[in-house]
Amino acid sequence: MNTADFLTLAQSMAPDKEAIIFEGKRLTFSDLNARANRLAHALQTWGIRKGDPVGMMQVNCNEVVEAYFACAKLGAIFVPLSFRGKAEEVRHVVNASESRVVLAGLRYVPLVEGLRADLGKVGHFVSLEGAAPGWTEYESLLRGQPDDDISTDVSDDDITILMFTAGTTGLPKGVMLSYESVGAYSLSNVIPLEPDQVEKNILTVPLYHIAGMQAVVSAVFGGRTLVIERQFEPSDWMKLVQDEKVERAMMVPTMLKNLLDHPERAKFDLSSLKTITYGAAPMPKEVIKRAIKEMPTTRFINAFGQTESAATITALLPEDHVLEGTDAEIEKKLERLSSIGKPLPGVEIRIVDEEGREVSAGTVGEIVARGPQLMKGYWKQEAATQQTIRGGWLFTGDLGYFDEDGYIFLAGRAKDFIKRAGEMISPEEVEQALMSHPAVDEAAIIGVPDDDWGERVRAIVVLKPGNTPPTEAELIEYCRQRLASFKKPESVVFSAEPLPRNPLGKVLKRDLRARYSQPITTPA
Repeated sequence: MNTADFLTLAQSMAPDKEAIIFEGKRLTFSDLNARANRLAHALQTWGIRKGDPVGMMQVNCNEVVEAYFACAKLGAIFVPLSFRGKAEEVRHVVNASESRVVLAGLRYVPLVEGLRADLGKVGHFVSLEGAAPGWTEYESLLRGQPDDDISTDVSDDDITILMFTAGTTGLPKGVMLSYESVGAYSLSNVIPLEPDQVEKNILTVPLYHIAGMQAVVSAVFGGRTLVIERQFEPSDWMKLVQDEKVERAMMVPTMLKNLLDHPERAKFDLSSLKTITYGAAPMPKEVIKRAIKEMPTTRFINAFGQTESAATITALLPEDHVLEGTDAEIEKKLERLSSIGKPLPGVEIRIVDEEGREVSAGTVGEIVARGPQLMKGYWKQEAATQQTIRGGWLFTGDLGYFDEDGYIFLAGRAKDFIKRAGEMISPEEVEQALMSHPAVDEAAIIGVPDDDWGERVRAIVVLKPGNTPPTEAELIEYCRQRLASFKKPESVVFSAEPLPRNPLGKVLKRDLRARYSQPITTPA
């Protein structure tokens, strides 16, 4: 099924329902469909056809949504570019994708213009939010184009989005997401559109990330109104929730923490907020416990997935966040707040060892997944595809284990796992222990090479202001009391700066290893 049909159906069933609210603009589903059609007609006049890639570099806005659905109507491939990307990354993504058109916000035009001579496949450049010399202005492009529906026959297996991974090691790889990949989540997990029901969903995750694009497709399928924020800013976010009476939000852990810590949160009425879905990075247990306590009318869902799985494949559901029952039941639920829940309908999950054999409950292995949401593979990288998809299973690179009731707990990325004297250490387990200390604001664990032990454990810690700072020895002892002795940090570095993170809140361990991999000289 073409995901463009989601929009066609929405405008047919609820033409006057608001689809997008963005900085004073209010577009109905009829408006959104008409604008997507005009852009599709314009691209068609430039020779864009089924399978042609179209690049887009802009912060969250209605034009990004329009561009995706315009591409889907043509069967063209939508290529979202990171607006935080540097010149070399942008050059690589545009050329590797063989994009025929590039649309960019006015702020990013100089960067792309500086690369223009190197972008041999691009025949047309379109500027958003204003005119630029040598570029076609977006609204002028739409003006005068017909708004009648364009429909292109596609198969479930055809590519609709080519999304490049963050590139924490080497240059980004293009993840090929088919119409089935992108549509499967909505078809299995989202309540279909009800013409008379209004639900508003605030969108702040960047649309060059799969969580953002999945939120768009799901909202259109479910007939929800997208309240779009360019980039997350806590005060603006709270004002939008209050003024628009937003019911649903998706946040990464750092966003939720910033919200909870905001000194003016009490001034805003956030009572309309019924559901917060969080994910994209590990959620510190203390942060979600605090959110449950301080936002008692809001339900929480932990969604786990990755670009290669076209977003969510497991979820810790709202009922798992309700801390009620006997002491034993509450204790178990508190432990499960650190989990990523259970597989979603239609998704199979296994935990396997290095030989691909399934392991027993409680044993750490690699998380592998199978289902209709999986990517087709990496764009023009057959070897990388064969390494990641084996026998129909996606090898995620994430380590984890099942508990006795089928809940999945992450143990970290395979490349981040620490091997000390033959013992495997999960960075996430040690980080959670450190984060439970009342004086610790952020913590990250890395392995430091060691001639005798293979690797030793170093903690990089950011302390909360206003507390009596613990010493290195005190934090090491704090962890020793909560973990097996070999897992405790053997070195603690206190950082005055926040931990380096990518735009979705994941700690950049590569940067930390580059900075803090000096040998640990204290006796083991």
